[in-house]
Amino acid sequence: MSAIEDSWFVPATIARPLPAAKPRRRPAKQAVARKPKTRGRSGRGFRVRGSLVFMVVFAVLLVGVVAVNVAVLRAHVSVNDLDQKIAQLQQGNASLASQYSSMTAPPRIAKAAAAAGLIPAPGLDVTLLDMASGK
Repeated sequence: MSAIEDSWFVPATIARPLPAAKPRRRPAKQAVARKPKTRGRSGRGFRVRGSLVFMVVFAVLLVGVVAVNVAVLRAHVSVNDLDQKIAQLQQGNASLASQYSSMTAPPRIAKAAAAAGLIPAPGLDVTLLDMASGK
């Protein structure tokens, strides 16, 4: 027994080629009316159109997201500018409040009154007059 005979595979047989097909011809007497060729809807055209629509929608959404980000950035910058202005105004108000409190301090008023020639009133003999009623 040879290795070929012990093989698990069936020995191959060579197939014969098929006879050549005869060309078909239409009879000359029959006139066949030809329809004009029209392009029907092909699946490929729909896929291209669908992909194009998807890309356009995606691009519009992307532009929208960028526009919203720019608007938020501008709003944030204006808020920062307003915060800086508020801080400057608060600092100015604090400075003015400090100046006001130093100008209205009792020792400064007493010193300014003495420089003007005014004297303090005696302690218990003070009476208040109501100028509106004259009493």
